Amino acid sequence: MNKIIIIPLFALFFILIDWYVFQGVKALIQNSSELTQKSVKIAFWSITALSLFAFFLYHFSNVDLLGKSVRMFILVGIFMNYLAKVFFAVFLLIDDISRGIQYLVQKFSNPTPAIVSDKESHIPRSQFILKTAVVVGAAPLVAMSWGILSGAHDYRVRRIKLPLPNLPKAFEGLKIVQVSDIHAGSFWNKTAVQGGIEMLLNEKPDVVFFTGDLVNNQAVEMKEWISTFSKVKAPLGVFSVLGNHDYGDYVNWGSAQEKRQNLIDLVNIQKGMGWNLLVNQNHILEVDGEQIAIVGVENWGAKARFPKYGKLSEAIKGTENVSTKLLLSHDPSHWQAEVLPMYPDIDAMFSGHTHGMQMGVDIPGFKWSPVQYVYDEWAGLYRQDNRYLYVNRGFGYIGYPGRIGMPPEITTIELTRG
Repeated sequence: MNKIIIIPLFALFFILIDWYVFQGVKALIQNSSELTQKSVKIAFWSITALSLFAFFLYHFSNVDLLGKSVRMFILVGIFMNYLAKVFFAVFLLIDDISRGIQYLVQKFSNPTPAIVSDKESHIPRSQFILKTAVVVGAAPLVAMSWGILSGAHDYRVRRIKLPLPNLPKAFEGLKIVQVSDIHAGSFWNKTAVQGGIEMLLNEKPDVVFFTGDLVNNQAVEMKEWISTFSKVKAPLGVFSVLGNHDYGDYVNWGSAQEKRQNLIDLVNIQKGMGWNLLVNQNHILEVDGEQIAIVGVENWGAKARFPKYGKLSEAIKGTENVSTKLLLSHDPSHWQAEVLPMYPDIDAMFSGHTHGMQMGVDIPGFKWSPVQYVYDEWAGLYRQDNRYLYVNRGFGYIGYPGRIGMPPEITTIELTRG
């Protein structure tokens, strides 16, 4: 359907929601002063007008005019506004159904018709339900606002020890720092992001792993962040792989060549920052004459809609005589689908991708997120026999520019001989 038709229809739907919600607001403030009622009315409909203006601006203005960050906040702001109102409206509807039932019972329980005034037949709204609606409607608004202002850059360092039976003695105590899912195009607070990088460097890693999704869609998103992420260094190197967002698959390019060039640009950016991008390749780390292999594959997802560009059979070539192999693969579903059944010599895999859905509960002894109904392995450390998978919760965010109960993660992994 043409955008010129569908966008006004959505706007009309929003107005209907606002009108319905305002009926409840009026009932809540009916005993307030005239000034209060007038002020609330002006504020309510001003927010509606601003939301509709922003909605049309988002859909009909030039993308470059506003910039990606402004557009992101416009969309999220509209979503938060109407999510709160929908929650409120649900309780309002419950109240209206209850009032309707009361009215019918009242009408049909009296077999003798009587003339009653409109005031006498009116069934008032339940103040309890209205106040409950306010609390329920405000909850997601407050939570999402807090998730943006506080949660988005509340970086946490998680430290684990990884016992590997085949680990050479020279690598005992090797400190790996893993980050994932930077999504540079979503960042809106440079100072906070730089603080996250400082936290990473303060861990004093021997080697750094980055497990994909450097950008949302386009290499140009990294332009203003190259100087920040170029600071990520380690004595034994920084190793990275590509995630599903790095290929530009979610953009309508003018030509296939444009899309190819975008990927070339992203590869060159990583090389320019001094990162070792492994594209179905491996790198042998050698210390005191002993070796471990770092294997990196392109994105490989078991879920139907995610690409299977990774070629692990190619990436692992030349590592046959290396006792310990560490795999970087963006999507954790790769572990059960291919790595475990087909590559028994891979000791540990490092992934990201899920973000922990950027919301959930993540406390010692208990973790929950809606993403667990899609991915069996979605955050933290998993083990099968003596083989491991670590799923990083992500450094950045996409879509919703915040995190609720699922803070951004910097993982420090110390290798031990298990």
